[in-house]
Amino acid sequence: MSALIPFLALDQNWEQVQEWVSQQLASVHLRAVQTFDLRVARLAHPDCHCPHHGTANCNCQMIVLLVYQKKEEPVTLVIHGQDGRTWLSFASPMGQRPNQHLEIAIRRALVPGLSNASSLVEVPYETHATV
Repeated sequence: MSALIPFLALDQNWEQVQEWVSQQLASVHLRAVQTFDLRVARLAHPDCHCPHHGTANCNCQMIVLLVYQKKEEPVTLVIHGQDGRTWLSFASPMGQRPNQHLEIAIRRALVPGLSNASSLVEVPYETHATV
């Protein structure tokens, strides 16, 4: 997988963002299928230490969604939450080109004000918004 570079940072917890993302994607006829949930994966490893919080106080979450449009190859959307903040990133296998058309559609659904592909600029990591 490529390095995750957030295109959107939100001052909301991951649960709120996950619900909002699902609604926004559905509103533009995109289908999201959850393929990974960090909290569920951690259940099998109760002694796993969070690098940010230790074991007991961890509130980190990472959810991986495959987002589909019609019969095109999906785009991988990662929702990462920690301490009441959430970041959205795209991921793609190393050496593979992402489905740019679908990434644009997802960004337009999630980032208000994008009117065309030329206005697509990565939202700086420090940029925050609320949903």
